[in-house]
Amino acid sequence: MVKSINQYEVYWISLDPTLGRKIARARPCVVVSPDEMNQYLRTIIVIPITSTIKNYPWRVDCMVSARKGSIATDQIRVVDRTRIGSKIGELSQKEINALKEVMLSMLIE
Repeated sequence: MVKSINQYEVYWISLDPTLGRKIARARPCVVVSPDEMNQYLRTIIVIPITSTIKNYPWRVDCMVSARKGSIATDQIRVVDRTRIGSKIGELSQKEINALKEVMLSMLIE
């Protein structure tokens, strides 16, 4: 099990089983829950990254392991720590700022 999980890090996460139109299988996901929550809770809030790039206003472009991806903010999930695999990397400050802007617009306004 991963001991320290930080906000805006990217991990392989097993998303199966799923129902309906949810993104499935093991895939890169960005941790969006705050570090304080990640330190104390068994669950982590994540957003899957897809390689299918669509020009949706709620998707955020990113680069993970030198591959283009799209953070699918419309697919936010809460997962148990047992689903978390290896760390892939972390978002750049530019990607973090873009993600914050989309999430603020999507969830608050």
